[in-house]
Amino acid sequence: MSDEPQPKKPRPGWASHEPQAADTPDDARDDTRTDAAGLPRSNESDGEADGHGEPGPASATAGASAKKAAREERRAALKARRTGWRRLVPTWRMVLGAFLVTALLVVGGFLLGYTLVQIPAANAAATQQANVYLYADGTVIARDGEVNRENVTLSQISEDAQHAVLAAEDRDFYTESAVDPLAMVRGAWNTLTGKGKQSGSTITQQYVKNYYLRQEQTVTRKVKEFFIAIKLDRNQSKDEILEGYLNTSFFGRGAYGIQAAAHAYYDMDASELDAGRAAYLAALVNAPSQYDVVAHPGNRAFVEKRWNYVLDGMVDEGWLDPAERARLTFPVPKRTTLSTTMSGQRGYIVNIVKQHLTDNKIVDEASLDAGGYRITTTLQKSKQDAFVESVDDNLMDRLDKKNRKVDTYVRAGGASIEPKTGKVVAMYNGIDYVKQYTPNATRRDFQVGSSFKPFVFTAAVENGSRTQDGRRITPGTHYDGTSERPVQGWPGPRYAPENEDHEDYGDITVSEATDKSVNAVYAQMAVDVGPDKVRKTAVDLGLSPDTPDLDGAGPSIALGVANASVLDMTQAYATLANHGKHTPYTLVEKVTQNGRDIALPERHTRRAVSREAADTTTSVLKGVVEKGTATAAQTSGRPAAGKTGTAEEDTAAWFAGYTPDLATVVAVMGQDPVTAGHKSLYGAMGLPRVNGGGAPAEIWGQYTRDALEGEPVSSFSLRLQPGADESQPPAPDSSGGPSSSGDVSAPATDAPDDENTDSGTPDDDGGSTGDDGSESEGENSTGGTTTGSPTGDTGDSGGTGTGTGGGDTTGGGTTDDGGSNRDELPGPGGLSGALDGRRWD
Repeated sequence: MSDEPQPKKPRPGWASHEPQAADTPDDARDDTRTDAAGLPRSNESDGEADGHGEPGPASATAGASAKKAAREERRAALKARRTGWRRLVPTWRMVLGAFLVTALLVVGGFLLGYTLVQIPAANAAATQQANVYLYADGTVIARDGEVNRENVTLSQISEDAQHAVLAAEDRDFYTESAVDPLAMVRGAWNTLTGKGKQSGSTITQQYVKNYYLRQEQTVTRKVKEFFIAIKLDRNQSKDEILEGYLNTSFFGRGAYGIQAAAHAYYDMDASELDAGRAAYLAALVNAPSQYDVVAHPGNRAFVEKRWNYVLDGMVDEGWLDPAERARLTFPVPKRTTLSTTMSGQRGYIVNIVKQHLTDNKIVDEASLDAGGYRITTTLQKSKQDAFVESVDDNLMDRLDKKNRKVDTYVRAGGASIEPKTGKVVAMYNGIDYVKQYTPNATRRDFQVGSSFKPFVFTAAVENGSRTQDGRRITPGTHYDGTSERPVQGWPGPRYAPENEDHEDYGDITVSEATDKSVNAVYAQMAVDVGPDKVRKTAVDLGLSPDTPDLDGAGPSIALGVANASVLDMTQAYATLANHGKHTPYTLVEKVTQNGRDIALPERHTRRAVSREAADTTTSVLKGVVEKGTATAAQTSGRPAAGKTGTAEEDTAAWFAGYTPDLATVVAVMGQDPVTAGHKSLYGAMGLPRVNGGGAPAEIWGQYTRDALEGEPVSSFSLRLQPGADESQPPAPDSSGGPSSSGDVSAPATDAPDDENTDSGTPDDDGGSTGDDGSESEGENSTGGTTTGSPTGDTGDSGGTGTGTGGGDTTGGGTTDDGGSNRDELPGPGGLSGALDGRRWD
């Protein structure tokens, strides 16, 4: 075997890389093909086989080279055809590829966004509502809350209002999808081209923005709005979306939602909106501040154009009759509507009603803070206005705060209740809530003075009480009215109250002592009855058991050391007016939340004291108005009963009175506006003193006259205790004078006329009384129905309410300088200052 290298056998598919000779015979290139460009292309078996049947290296190399050359020539040919601008035009393959890629991105992005974006919880601002407080007739008193919104159902919005908003914002709302991409593009284009800011959003998208998102103009917010709107359209009906939109849209003047807007511009509910007014409110949505023609009168022409556009749209859609459209004129909104802020009496009313709701567990405080309640009160607007006017006329307009410092101390409070229903129909709490925050009708820090005395007499009749010498206490019972006379039968420290101006009255009947407000008589009567029984009667009539200084007062309880509120005192006097039947007062007629009624607690009328006890007290209190310390109350023009009162050191003056139809209490108080301390009212209004028969009785008279104007005049129908009209003088051999002997006596059990009438027991006329307070009316047990009127009413038919020995007295009534009411206590010593027997200078 030769040592020289031997040639290797070629592998299958091996071809020589050497180029073929140019002069290769034609028959050696039989397999050569030509491509579409006319260039030669060899097949896979180019080249000659060697002696073993395999392709030769030279032919394989030549084939590969030919392919490469062909490709290069094709590219060169294509480039030759795409020269100049043609190179910038994409081929159909490029267009198709780009479209497919874009479609994939859009579909993928939509699916991703639809998956990731969820319907969020409503934003806090969208859920906030005001609580709306209404008078009994539906007139708005006030709205409280940071956002002036009151949600209403779609059924509570007039069809004209619904159609007007659709005509203005989205006429195809009920037939279109949740989003309108073309409208969005069109809106963006109009905005960019200066045709005004336009969103192109559907009502669904706008609702999503109002309710779920914020108002910022960002791409992120717009994307979220897009996807939430699509999902919302699948989850809610069109009516639900429209309702939500109408409740969340901003209409200007601080009003969110169409209900608040209807009140802000036209002082009416959304259910009352006609086509003209509805079209104006619908136009406001586009630019609330600019379209308020009251605030911007220069924009009226432009606003009317928008208003006409809305109305024409309503006609085009078949929502408005063309003939009616032709009759419409532009409804200019009110320049000012009733204020719904907290100024004036409104803030007081809102706070008192809220307290009433929570105290009676009608609505809890947290729920009230969340808002959305519509609270119809028992307050009557005409009576409320009459109360404010009367206080202004008889008190506030007479003050001179610049020249009399004492006039800066003057405060007033008042309340008025229907005796039969217990409804509070009016309240006066102060000159202005934003200036004086304390509600004077409900505060419990001023003494009620002698206006408490009727409760002592009522307790005496109710309990069949007797004097120290054993005589039954009636209107005709005689007492010793000597000033500073020590109270008999009291086991505690010596108590000798002084009458006003140190006046001695000597032998005097209970009726006379009531007319003149004799302290010596009523302090003794309180001991004769028992202070604890007096307290119980006062609470049964309507005073709160938590009244400050009501407990442990001893004989001074009769002089009004208790700090009861005006509202509590009104309730107690209303019970007397209602023949001893007590109905807890209420301030609320109806409460709803988003159209749903809230249950109110049941109120039961109960027998507080016997009818005889209440009516006999009324008969005595009639004399106070007719000839006693409250003659100023006769201006009411109605049969009336009442009692004046003055706190110690003249820090407060009261008049509590009632007709058969209305019980009202008025108090004038003195308070330092800086320190809030109690102040005497000596010299207020330029008068030496302020007493219950002055401004309080005058306010009461005017208010009662105006509040009951147009209503029939009612006379008292009274059933008196047996022997009420009989005189009860002391026995001739009584050595100690009236009420001077013995201990405090319990009610005699052997007297047939001393029975008590309690809840659920028969009345004297055979009727029955129970928790429902029903009872048959009977005649006066002393021979007739005791009625009367200081203005000439002729209802008297027998019986008398004042007993014998009443008569007109001197010192009653009022004088030009404020008068002398005989109900005031001496100044510096206080109500109980006589415990140690001292006198005041």
